Amino acid sequence: MKIWVDADACPGAVKEIIIRATGRLGIHAVFVANKAIGLPDSARLSRIRLAKDPEAVDEYIAEHAEAGDLAVTQDIPLASVLIPKGVVVMTPRGELFTEGNMGERLSIRNFMQDIREAGTITPGPRPFSQKDRQRFADALDRELTRLTRRSGS
Repeated sequence: MKIWVDADACPGAVKEIIIRATGRLGIHAVFVANKAIGLPDSARLSRIRLAKDPEAVDEYIAEHAEAGDLAVTQDIPLASVLIPKGVVVMTPRGELFTEGNMGERLSIRNFMQDIREAGTITPGPRPFSQKDRQRFADALDRELTRLTRRSGS
């Protein structure tokens, strides 16, 4: 099992939580980004830096993630590719993407994109809070425990 992190827009607090989890549980995490990502030296942590192409990170994670892995991303189209492969996908705010909510999430995302392309200014995401940090930590712990039990590790 690996944790795949879409690291370009991932909050620092989430990266810290993931790094601690890898040490505590002995799980490998791969941080994939278009920019340099600072990570501590650890055999359980990898960083992949790709070209500036905005889709390169998504394509890399989609190609390499496997069933039983966990991915952390805000990217709804990436989540829609990973879920059918058996990858557990969560946002940095601890929300799970599932087969049950993916259709609705894609519809809302596409609607908002159409509105923005028509020239409407939409509000950005709310600031990342301590509550978001705690929700992510709880969700990560719960999903890693479930995946570890399922794999028999």
